[in-house]
Amino acid sequence: MRTDQSRHSTKPLDRAVFDKRPEVVAQARDFARAFMGGLSPAMDVQAAASVELTVSELVTNAVRHARGDACSLRLVAHHDVITVAVTDTDPRPPRERTPDLAGGTGGFGWPMVRTLALEVEVSTGPQGKTVRADLPRR
Repeated sequence: MRTDQSRHSTKPLDRAVFDKRPEVVAQARDFARAFMGGLSPAMDVQAAASVELTVSELVTNAVRHARGDACSLRLVAHHDVITVAVTDTDPRPPRERTPDLAGGTGGFGWPMVRTLALEVEVSTGPQGKTVRADLPRR
């Protein structure tokens, strides 16, 4: 994991780049918890859990489904909203799948993110895509 701010900064780190390996999902959750732990006022416990779950799902989707070797996570705290943005180098947008109720192959994450978020936006271009979800801070 690489971060974009000096380690001497007192502001919470807001961006990390991860090599696409399954273990980075746990690192992304840790990064999100550390980011939220540095916010004042502190986040509501349920809202923080929703942000952490959204980070986990979006990074998992980038690791499992996107082409390329890396993805990045950016977190932005606004007064009432936390923005979670995951960028990868694959321009293909997320694809809705029917959830697999029997085989355990997934399909639940994308609908869950859209349910938890106030707004979800996918931006695509020749360099890849960014999936941005705005979640309530309280």
